[in-house]
Amino acid sequence: MMDFLTLFAIYVVVVLTCIFLVCKYSGQQQTPFSVFFNCVVKVVASFTPTWLQKFTQWCLHRLFHQRNNMFIYLHILLEGVVYAEFSYEVFGFCRDMDTTLTSLSVPYILLVIKTCFFYLCIKRDPGTVTKKKVAGQLQIYPYDRRLFHPGVSCPTCQLIKPARSKHCRLCDRCVQRFDHHCVWVNNCIGAQNTRYFLLYLCSVCAMAGDIAVLTGDMLLHAVLRSGLLAASYVDEYGQQQPAGFMFVVQHLFLTFPRIIFMLGFLVFVFFLLAGYALFHSYLALVNQTSNEWYKSRGYFCQHCHPTTTADHLCNPVPDHSKRYYYSRGILRNLGEIFFPLKSVQKKDN
Repeated sequence: MMDFLTLFAIYVVVVLTCIFLVCKYSGQQQTPFSVFFNCVVKVVASFTPTWLQKFTQWCLHRLFHQRNNMFIYLHILLEGVVYAEFSYEVFGFCRDMDTTLTSLSVPYILLVIKTCFFYLCIKRDPGTVTKKKVAGQLQIYPYDRRLFHPGVSCPTCQLIKPARSKHCRLCDRCVQRFDHHCVWVNNCIGAQNTRYFLLYLCSVCAMAGDIAVLTGDMLLHAVLRSGLLAASYVDEYGQQQPAGFMFVVQHLFLTFPRIIFMLGFLVFVFFLLAGYALFHSYLALVNQTSNEWYKSRGYFCQHCHPTTTADHLCNPVPDHSKRYYYSRGILRNLGEIFFPLKSVQKKDN
């Protein structure tokens, strides 16, 4: 059993290390990931058939450089597995331990709320810049002349780019107040759906946190009812030892293996998405998009600008005095998220 716990601990450490490295090197041109990946590709390519290399490149391109619903299906699958395990095992154990139906119904209520926001993120237009709307969209935000400059045209859409807009290479369109392209909803996050995306993140965190708390409470009651804390066992040397923390953990793994793995997954998802939700909440409070946050620090997307001689307008020297150029106070910033500014259409006489 200790071997199993050791492998699980190694898995957790590796996952947390990867998250830390991604956060640390995000946006940088040269990272240990790119160097390691390039070395691995060179080694593997020497003995990999050409057709397999092309197929792998096609799959990666299809997943991360073209719009597809794969991550939506993965999202639904993971969510279904968690709720199936919760309904099949945890719910019954909680009822046996006199947990109220009100408490047990909260995860299902959150699921309905989350699904609504998830659907709106997928289906709602993020604020596409079109020939019909561009004249009005140009009037919504002033150009800061640092990240966004007047008179700049999108070479793909052949339209003047409004301030705070960006061309999404996956969706092949310019988006007003562009934040990022989210593969999990297969849509851009922009002026018209940022509020749904923020509420979606919060609802997913609430779901994961609530189910994790109910599951943890169930496991705690199971330990207390079993009397394990006051128990003892005979070790490999024949000596009697009090049951400590590791003994309780081993017992829980043996008795509730699926529940323990589900709880670990939920805790991981909660902290990962909670950090992401806090980051986007901060951006909402200061009226900044993640696209502007990265650009204000001198970072740029290597896929959009693969050479180091990218347009200097997309890779400016950081200027902290204009970092919050569009901020108008916390309340007005939040109001702009939940009630997006609309373009003024001039009526023809």
